[in-house]
Amino acid sequence: MAESNFIDYVKIFCASGHGGAGSTHLHRAKYVAKGGPDGGDGGRGGHIILRANPQFWTLIHLKYRKVVRAEHGGAGSFALRKGKNGEDIYLDVPVGTTVKEAETEEVVVEMVEPGQEYILCRGGRGGLGNNNFKSPTNQTPRYSQPGEEGVEGWFIFELKVLADVGLVGFPNAGKSTLLAAITSAKPKIADYAFTTLEPNLGIVRYYDDRSFVMADIPGIIEGAHEGKGIGLRFLRHIERNSVLLFMVSAEEKSVTKGYEILLDELRMYNPDLLVKDRVLAVTKCDLIDEKKRAKIEKSLPDDIPHVFISSVMQTGLDALKDELWRALNK
Repeated sequence: MAESNFIDYVKIFCASGHGGAGSTHLHRAKYVAKGGPDGGDGGRGGHIILRANPQFWTLIHLKYRKVVRAEHGGAGSFALRKGKNGEDIYLDVPVGTTVKEAETEEVVVEMVEPGQEYILCRGGRGGLGNNNFKSPTNQTPRYSQPGEEGVEGWFIFELKVLADVGLVGFPNAGKSTLLAAITSAKPKIADYAFTTLEPNLGIVRYYDDRSFVMADIPGIIEGAHEGKGIGLRFLRHIERNSVLLFMVSAEEKSVTKGYEILLDELRMYNPDLLVKDRVLAVTKCDLIDEKKRAKIEKSLPDDIPHVFISSVMQTGLDALKDELWRALNK
């Protein structure tokens, strides 16, 4: 099977440049036997700078770039000539990328605004030349500063998809079918579990040229927070969604029980996710009769708005859009 282009996790060693050494030099000329100090400063080492680029949607361009080193600053020279600054290196990352220190997993920065820039590794400062140390009592200093060392370390880059609405459900709950029905996205759809192996994004058109972004992530199974299935790898993508749309098939033995299992998985993965607004969609309602629908509706929790939908029959989709729009604009 061909390898996916969607890469949302990379580990990279980054090292900024060292600062150039300052110069120790005394001015000499044909008619100047004993000139003063004229050693120039060293140049700054190159930075490693992160840049949030909205044209990128995956970290695949960094997957095989395991080591990133910026240029060292140049040494100072005579006649107060400053050394050349090391060239900065820009690392473009998708909007929604979180960078952590690999050793401690402490978050360094979250790149959430298009065009946002952040100096991940600052280049070392250039050393001062001996001209900076002259004084009335020390008119010919014969020393200068070395340049500062750069910063280096291993960093983890994690991409969390930015979307207004995130779809949460079991495998084969109809998430991809819904995304295809109300957006122009073309996710893979089939009648078996784990059809979706990477997040898919689509734009939902609403009334009066209004719209919102919907994200479909691979299905969650019970125990996903412990690494079961493939849910753990993608649960972090839900963290950046404003509203969570829980999708449970009407074919489940208990829709309410299914919803509670999904809710528990999110709670055990990250309790902060429960603060987000939630909407429940009972999918595949074309496969049940009115009696079964009434029974399901009677058992649903009161603390979450619900909608019965059938993406295949295109029923309930307008009501679902209305409910999601209300949740997004509270």
